Amino acid sequence: MTDPIEPDEQMTGYRDEFDDFVDDTPHELLDGIDQESHRGAFGDFGGESSAFIERTFRERIIAVGVSFPPHDDEARDASLDELALLVDTAGADVVGRVVQRRDHPDPATYVGKGKVEEIRQLAVATDCDTVVFDDELSPAQQYNLEKLLGRTAIDRTALILDIFAQNAHSQEGKAQVQLALFKYRLPRLRGKGATMSQQAGGVGTRRGPGETQLELDRRRITRLIHKLEADLVQIARHRDTQRKSRRRSTLRHVVIVGYTNAGKSTLLNRLTEAGVLVEDRLFATLDATTRRLQLPGGEAVLLTDTVGFVKKLPHQLVQAFASTLDVVNDGDLLVHVVDGSGPDPEGQMQAVRQVVADIGGQAVPELLVFNKADRSDEARRLADAHPGSVAISAVTGDGVEELLLRIGDRLRSLVPAVQMFVPYQRGDVLAALHRSGEVMTETAEDDGVRVSVRLEASEVGRFDEFLSDAPLSAAPVEASTDGAVPTVAVDGSPR
Repeated sequence: MTDPIEPDEQMTGYRDEFDDFVDDTPHELLDGIDQESHRGAFGDFGGESSAFIERTFRERIIAVGVSFPPHDDEARDASLDELALLVDTAGADVVGRVVQRRDHPDPATYVGKGKVEEIRQLAVATDCDTVVFDDELSPAQQYNLEKLLGRTAIDRTALILDIFAQNAHSQEGKAQVQLALFKYRLPRLRGKGATMSQQAGGVGTRRGPGETQLELDRRRITRLIHKLEADLVQIARHRDTQRKSRRRSTLRHVVIVGYTNAGKSTLLNRLTEAGVLVEDRLFATLDATTRRLQLPGGEAVLLTDTVGFVKKLPHQLVQAFASTLDVVNDGDLLVHVVDGSGPDPEGQMQAVRQVVADIGGQAVPELLVFNKADRSDEARRLADAHPGSVAISAVTGDGVEELLLRIGDRLRSLVPAVQMFVPYQRGDVLAALHRSGEVMTETAEDDGVRVSVRLEASEVGRFDEFLSDAPLSAAPVEASTDGAVPTVAVDGSPR
């Protein structure tokens, strides 16, 4: 059995082995681009930075967006606006935009050679450092673009991975991001021909120039990937143990989901004083945080904040964060936080629901919450347009009390009502029903009180002798001195 993972030592081991890999590998192989390239692509695999976007200065970025049939220029521009926010979160500035309409992507350069030349001229004029494409590029397209542009070319996936790598702090978060980065970079390793050859080509040899070194580097990264996957499986086991403990606690689980920067962490802090980092930027927090919350009705629930979603969320991240996102499937209620002051709330809602469906959480009930009502009246208009939703301001606290009442009502509605008949002499049982569940109706009859009550499945067993569809036991039962409700076995003996 594998020893438990020590967070700092484990992640330091990954970094040390990865640093050794970079140090031992000649830069010509890792760069894999023309010598005129501005910096060298793929972060740790080229240049001096360990990230896709340089952190030692504010890079100048050109954003490229392409629309395909059916063309929607507004959606394309909105996506580029979000890409600019992602660039700003990564610590760079957008200095130019290039847009294009195409029937299909160009296999070699995604945008075609003519548009590449236009981008190159703009890059020279603006002295940009990197060109970021709003859609995912294949390794071949990325390679060709860098040769033609003479500078780094990355896609939206690489940009999001870079931000996640910057903001992950927990052991699990770092491991998940590192795994996604390795999987992204593995097919993008390439050589520079004879300059990297360890075994010369020629008669009687089957290996071409540079192939030996490439195979060695790929094996080393593959080994790191396998190590990360194995340790994440172990972490997932620990999470399963925690989930089992939560299920035994009988506490309901409420999960906050939503688009990035919608105000999820602010809401968690408002409700539980969790002290989670809050910043007005995308993906400020990545690590899930769980706190206990007391609802107005007196019942306690577990409230979990999750990583924010985004349109075109990289598939590598969805896979890597599978164990973290599983908390959505285990939730009893999803509190879907929407930025009511944002440019496209409906589109953000659709993106979040798509990711939730991809991870199998579409069956979990959802409560829509339109946040940032202090910034715009649009939040209240959206709440009126979606029956059952609520408009709030997590910053000022406006509407939060109504939200708590809605959460309590929705959770109670998930519990089925059972019918019970309690004799008049068993007032202790009636009091216990009020403590353990929600008594909906009480009807007085000749011999006792008929009660309709919502009880958790784990609580019903305590009162099974009083279920109205089962006859009352004829055996005398005395109330226990500690206030617990006794039950009677089939043979009439106390359990």
